[in-house]
Amino acid sequence: MKNYLKLVNFEFNRCIKLYVSLIGLTIVSQLIAVFIESKNYINQLNEAVYQNKIPKTQFLSETGEMSMFWVVNNIWFLLPILISVTAVLFYSFYIWYVEWMGKNTFIYRLLMLPTSRMTIFWSKITTIALMIFGLVSIQLILLIVESQLLKLLVASDIRLDLSLQQLSELSYYLSLFMPQSFLSFIIYYGTGFILLFLTYTTILFERSFRLKGIMMGIGFSIVLFLVFLSPVIANDIVGLNWLYPNEIIITEIILGVLVIAISSWMSHYLLNKKVTV
Repeated sequence: MKNYLKLVNFEFNRCIKLYVSLIGLTIVSQLIAVFIESKNYINQLNEAVYQNKIPKTQFLSETGEMSMFWVVNNIWFLLPILISVTAVLFYSFYIWYVEWMGKNTFIYRLLMLPTSRMTIFWSKITTIALMIFGLVSIQLILLIVESQLLKLLVASDIRLDLSLQQLSELSYYLSLFMPQSFLSFIIYYGTGFILLFLTYTTILFERSFRLKGIMMGIGFSIVLFLVFLSPVIANDIVGLNWLYPNEIIITEIILGVLVIAISSWMSHYLLNKKVTV
């Protein structure tokens, strides 16, 4: 456990500059989105009321009140989310291949540590998980701050206050990161981590067998992912309605745990038997 925590700390410190940059970019960009949307809305209102002589009530009924819904659909709000997702996906690969870079490859020192080689695997998985949940937590806090900022910028008689749950229901993108139920959270993030486990196993196949390993890893991952999706495929595509919706979800969770277990076992085998110093 001590070695595991040391490796997690090492891995997280390695990505801290990227992580802080993503957080800073998100904060600045999304605050800009609040200012832009609030200013645009007020300008539209003033133009309609004072230049076009449209009654304020008519403008509000046709356009609607200003709310965070306008903000979360602004490009300045969405762009840092897209960049963060792309950066985390890229780093998920980089966190492995960086070990083999350079003349004095660091992976050999890691593999010679007096601890289980799977500790390396779990530390990298944990680092990515910390990055993901950390960014989601920052986003939740930011939404609260942005909602308060909007209250300062826009008068209450032309503003509609939305809760985080309402925002999640109205915005498709936010609903992916902030599922409306615990079950949806398990499904979305569970599927994401299954793909992460399979990706890491594929990387270890490639590191073990090089070019041939890429095909082996991709084939292995596709088969396991199809096993995970088999209840949905059978129900929605093939038309075998032999399970109720709740039973499909339970089956998916069981298969998801099984797929992660098989992927972890294969990664353990490759790290200990095929990836050599």
